[in-house]
Amino acid sequence: MTDETPRPPQPGDPGGYPSPWAPTGRPGSSWQPGPPLSPPTTPIAVPPSDVPRPRHGGPVVGAVVLSLIVGLVAGGVGGAVGYQLASGGSQSTSALDVPAPGAVPIANLPAGSVEQVAQKVTPSVVQLRVHGPQVAAEGSGIVLSADGLILTNDHVVQPAATGGQVAAVLQDGRSVPVQIVGRAPTFDLAVVRAQGVNGLTPAQLGTSSTVRVGQEVVAVGSPLGLSGTVTSGIISALDRPVRAGGEGSSQDTVLDAIQTDAAINPGNSGGPLTDMQGRVIAINSAIAALGSGSGQVGSIGLGFAIPIDQARRIANELVHTGQATSAILGVTVPAGRPEDGAAVVQQVTPGGAAAAAGIQSGDKITKVGDRVIDSGDALVAAIRSHSPGSQVTITIKGAGGATRQAQATLGSQQVGTR
Repeated sequence: MTDETPRPPQPGDPGGYPSPWAPTGRPGSSWQPGPPLSPPTTPIAVPPSDVPRPRHGGPVVGAVVLSLIVGLVAGGVGGAVGYQLASGGSQSTSALDVPAPGAVPIANLPAGSVEQVAQKVTPSVVQLRVHGPQVAAEGSGIVLSADGLILTNDHVVQPAATGGQVAAVLQDGRSVPVQIVGRAPTFDLAVVRAQGVNGLTPAQLGTSSTVRVGQEVVAVGSPLGLSGTVTSGIISALDRPVRAGGEGSSQDTVLDAIQTDAAINPGNSGGPLTDMQGRVIAINSAIAALGSGSGQVGSIGLGFAIPIDQARRIANELVHTGQATSAILGVTVPAGRPEDGAAVVQQVTPGGAAAAAGIQSGDKITKVGDRVIDSGDALVAAIRSHSPGSQVTITIKGAGGATRQAQATLGSQQVGTR
């Protein structure tokens, strides 16, 4: 296929309809401590009053005074003994008197803990601030090299692509200018370079080919402008086709996404989703949001990230050529959600991979390899998850209902730009 499906109105498009899919761009208030606790007051000692000597001829008064003195002394002794018994013979210690424990050394953090992952990954994440001619935005980026190569989402830097500016805020607080190296809107990926820097900490890239549903993950980024924010969760689903919007119908972005319930918010875009060894397995890109009229609020735990295996290939092409390529089958299919449990072929591109494999208009594609295809978007995402030139097995249900398989060698389409 051209792998370009007819594009419905997108969120943010003039005249577009609201969509639950929204790309992920600002700051909150800080907590102020209350007044310190007042120290305890010191008891004030009251001197004993003078006791008059009993006069001769006043035995009754003397006896009363003597009894009072004995009573006071006896009461004082009893109180002292009672205090000693109650306190165990020594003054009790308050929790406020106990010294604070020292910080746990990084080397001693529990292996595979969120703490350890945060310590490893955070130095390799930057905040990106973008100022375009008509819009300002914020996002995150992943350091690829010590001299400033950074991987991020295309929608983060797109506002600056036509004359705007991008700055990267590094972990030490420095803000440095950034130059766009290359963009791939179809994959919602871009590579930029921070200017005049050295000694940055590159992230460790893992693989997305072995991730599993239920696997624990950590997300790092700058949600709502709060840099260095760490959240955690699990992988909720794989191979999720997500239509996240693009720059126009010819560049409509369908993500072959990893779904996670780790909290992802505007500003997390372009930041890493990592495994529990701190290896980047995906690039956070989009969230599902409830419509404003739904009457529901709060996190709904639906975030989507671009698999790192796909992102690595695209980033390499952008770094070395400034361009990127996408695999293409050579068919046109309807856009949107599942219909008839397949992707229905509307047109076949003459001379394309599908035509060479014998795929015809009206065929219903139900699988690519072992991956079930239930919509046009699912087919687009599945094809784009492969590299150009890959051989794939296509399962087809013909117009008469018979099922057959075809071998297709995927073509190539240029999708990147400087």
